[in-house]
Amino acid sequence: MTRGGKDKDRDSGPERKCIATGEVRPKAELIRFVVGPEDQLVPDLAEKLPGRGIWVSATRAALETALKKNMFHRAAKTQLRLSETLVSDLEQQLARRVVDLISLSRKSGVAISGYEISGYEKVKDALSKETAEVLLQAEDGSSRGKSKLSTPHYGHYIGWLTADELGMAFGRQTVIHAALGAGGLTQRVVEEAQRLKGFRIGTSDAKTAAGAAGKEKRAK
Repeated sequence: MTRGGKDKDRDSGPERKCIATGEVRPKAELIRFVVGPEDQLVPDLAEKLPGRGIWVSATRAALETALKKNMFHRAAKTQLRLSETLVSDLEQQLARRVVDLISLSRKSGVAISGYEISGYEKVKDALSKETAEVLLQAEDGSSRGKSKLSTPHYGHYIGWLTADELGMAFGRQTVIHAALGAGGLTQRVVEEAQRLKGFRIGTSDAKTAAGAAGKEKRAK
């Protein structure tokens, strides 16, 4: 298990081919697009819109490559209308999905083993008792403070949401440290956060999100 929360042994489910890289990957690691009205390219994050899906790896680099090399036009076999702010808009949509899922997890206490917390001391206590499945920390939080907490053993780490975004998820102004227990929507939170990671890590000053939250836990 890596800090990003990717379990290599877990059944990856259905796979699709990325038009930008040519790689065949699990659907959870890609983003589906469809051709909407008036040949507008539309992201389909929920994978429910009608039409033939066009799949791209969930990274900023893959999406920018697909746009730069006109790969969407070739895949759709028609000239598409592409928004100039598609990349930034998609990042915001991905972030909103993660925030909304965390919020739902927080509200459905029974569905996630009755466990959702925020605040340094509460998170620290949950980690020490090994009742936390996911450690969340704001990318713009103090590196020193975040380094005092470690990712749950065989668990997951999400560190590329802002303090404001975590605050929205927990119904507060800002949140730096938070955690989720196992079950319920937790796995969906992890998967959606992993897609968002591809648009944030390495593309902004987010080094603390990847490396300042304690020692990396790897499956043995």
